[in-house]
Amino acid sequence: MSRTMHVYQSIAQSLADHGHDMMFGLMGDANLFMVDHFVRDGGATFVPVAYEGSAVLMALAYGRVAGKVGIATVTHGPALTNCITALTEGARGHVPMVLLAGDTAVSNPHNLQNIDQREAVKVTGAGFEQMRSPETASYDVAHAIYRAQVEKRPIVLNMPADFMWQEVEHSRHVFPAFNAPAYVPEGDDLDEAVGMIASAKRPIILAGIGAKDAVEQIKKLADRLQAPLATTLKAKGMFNDHPYNIDIFGTLSTPAAYDAIAKADCVVAFGTSLHHFTTDKGALMKGKRVVQINDTVTEVAKNYHPDAALVADAGLTADNIVWWLDEAEIPGTGFTAELDMEVLTAHPKGDPDKAKPGYVNFEYALDRLEEALPKDRFLTTDGGRFMTEVWCRVSCPNAESFIATTNFGSIGLGLQVAIGAGFATPNRPVALFTGDGGFMMGGINEFNTAVRMKQDLIVIVANDSAYGAEHIQFLDRKMDPGLSMFDWPSFAQVGTALGGQGILVNSVETLEQALKAIETRDKPLLIELMLDPNDVPRMRI
Repeated sequence: MSRTMHVYQSIAQSLADHGHDMMFGLMGDANLFMVDHFVRDGGATFVPVAYEGSAVLMALAYGRVAGKVGIATVTHGPALTNCITALTEGARGHVPMVLLAGDTAVSNPHNLQNIDQREAVKVTGAGFEQMRSPETASYDVAHAIYRAQVEKRPIVLNMPADFMWQEVEHSRHVFPAFNAPAYVPEGDDLDEAVGMIASAKRPIILAGIGAKDAVEQIKKLADRLQAPLATTLKAKGMFNDHPYNIDIFGTLSTPAAYDAIAKADCVVAFGTSLHHFTTDKGALMKGKRVVQINDTVTEVAKNYHPDAALVADAGLTADNIVWWLDEAEIPGTGFTAELDMEVLTAHPKGDPDKAKPGYVNFEYALDRLEEALPKDRFLTTDGGRFMTEVWCRVSCPNAESFIATTNFGSIGLGLQVAIGAGFATPNRPVALFTGDGGFMMGGINEFNTAVRMKQDLIVIVANDSAYGAEHIQFLDRKMDPGLSMFDWPSFAQVGTALGGQGILVNSVETLEQALKAIETRDKPLLIELMLDPNDVPRMRI
């Protein structure tokens, strides 16, 4: 049934037709009426951000955690160019979302804010969809949402401002997303892969976030092979409850786990593209048969060429391998019986006495935070030299309770992702680890957004008064690191000024005060860890 309404109303109604009731954005003259209708007439929630790129990052995180297409909106010109980094992060992370981007009037090409939006979006790897006419508005919204689902990337929908007040007949359009059906492979590729796995003496099962829906089947295969389990960084926490979980595979492994991986003769990799951090640039794959299972053909051999590959569903393939092992009566390898799991998973404890006066030892602070942070936390991390130590020492409940903003190598994206994840998990606290540079770049813009929106957010700022990755490069070359160092404001005071609670940690005693504040928090909490820039652990990459 069609109804007469303005285009801005038709766009908002099309979102409601899809069941969307959450939008992140920043209003301008090309999208404000659409947002107003979405909220006031649709009963939906709009999260107003301070910087346009933040809307994209929040929508990416919200959509990924909630299991739907995230929705964001900005106006035209510089509003869209401010989203370039965020769109690239989403495109490289294969996260579906739709950005409703207003555009200058088609009839006014000389508008100061006019740009070629299609060309601007193209460089990010995101998709572009043009709203073709007022009459096709609802269809074009539906098609953008459809494309985001099947292409697994952000889609930017261009909405010319001069369409908004034109009257149209709104028709409901919702297009089902036809994904390729899951299947079990057969033929020579399967025979070769099963043969390699069956003949292995020390196999390891590796899983990436692409295998998140196959956890139980992969554990069953590991048990059948008597093989330890490991994950990529993005799948951190996937096998927390398994007795032979050696945690993150690659440069983030403990030295003992790295040695155990090196002794393996076969790696069976599910749902991962085998990034060079995972394989340590191929070093961990030497002398091993590598079998890769991925449901996306372009992810196979993307970073590393395996010995055998199956383009197939992870869970069904794991079950199928178990069936063939049983059919051939292949015995378990006994590899797990050789492993001392306590040694394999233990990182050296931090030493509180190692820090100079006025600072706190970072490893010790992380060990204490691991104990004190809420157990049901959703964990997020920004970029920076501090991050690898966080990934190794701070746990999350499962793989779907963790996001690291690592797809584009940018800092300054973590707090926005933490807010988006918080809206998708409203009854759980979100813990964010960020650096001083990252917080200044993106966090300081949006910490007040978390305050305004009453988020249960715990932000830990690792403040070494420097851009750490650059600082260590100067030191490695015996050069003066002064240009990489900054005299920042007190982030604890900034957190309080922005409406939250800020606590400065510069000793063991003040660290304990901060840990108590975690228990009593009633607003976004910012804990500033003062770190000696010459005593921050090196990145494990």
